[in-house]
Amino acid sequence: MESFPVINMENLNGEKRAITMDKIKDACENWGFFELVNHGIPPELMDTIERMTKGHYKKCMEQRFRELVESKGLEYVQTEVHDLDWESTFHLKHLPVSNISQIPDLDDDYRKVMKEFAVKLEKLADELMDLLCENLGLEKGYLKKAFYGSNGPNFGTKVSNYPPCPKPDLIKGLRAHTDAGGIILLFQDDKVSGLQLLKDGQWVDVPPMRHSIVVNLGDQIEVITNGKYKSVLHRVVAQTDGNRMSIASFYNPGSDAVIYPAPALVESEAEEAGEAAYPKFVFEDYMTLYAALKFQAKAPRFQAMKAMESSPNLGPIATA
Repeated sequence: MESFPVINMENLNGEKRAITMDKIKDACENWGFFELVNHGIPPELMDTIERMTKGHYKKCMEQRFRELVESKGLEYVQTEVHDLDWESTFHLKHLPVSNISQIPDLDDDYRKVMKEFAVKLEKLADELMDLLCENLGLEKGYLKKAFYGSNGPNFGTKVSNYPPCPKPDLIKGLRAHTDAGGIILLFQDDKVSGLQLLKDGQWVDVPPMRHSIVVNLGDQIEVITNGKYKSVLHRVVAQTDGNRMSIASFYNPGSDAVIYPAPALVESEAEEAGEAAYPKFVFEDYMTLYAALKFQAKAPRFQAMKAMESSPNLGPIATA
């Protein structure tokens, strides 16, 4: 199998730009995932965040996780567990309104660096959206406008730790799913692996790489590109040794954003038939459905949204 796509963003400035854009295009079309290096986020900031995240887990979350494991008897399961994941998490919201100051147990220094990291990740997400537009032949800013809604995009971070698991064959770190939203930017542990994606019917490891950002595409990108780029099933395999850190940031449409295939990407024959391959819907409605069906196939989710398409509350795409 060909190697996992790694994109050196420095090569976008100069004579290697065309080759690098082709690599991004191939990764979007054939993998749904790629790994960024030289992405502009300072390595020192990433080192600080990793140190503080692991310290916060030890200080505030490790004991809670142990108690949860004990209360559910997870160390002694004999059959595969299908209704929970071997992970310890908390969530931060950045846009449209930050909740970082309200999250309990976070040191002020940790809050500060996570805010700084979020600003840099948002900038990187904006840059990636325009690179995708360029490769798709869409006008610059199209994806950002599509995500905007009335209050701008939703942007948040899931901070996870995957502690050592005594039964990794029976309990997944995180069960297989596609991501509901737009563009996901992941800062993952560079020593403890576990993230895998499904490609051509086989589970492929996403290689841990120091100071890289792993990018994957969510369901909304699949809809807007009318299936040209697809969200991909992925999972986290629990490990018997090592505690894996994962900081996944989700750049998603605004809650009231209306999502539908970009007219420029709807095939002419489908257009003549008066039907795109994907539905038109309000993002919040999709998220409500996704919350109940996250670990199931995505096609029925799209079909369910198509059935709702006659809803009268759909308006034109926001252009703010």
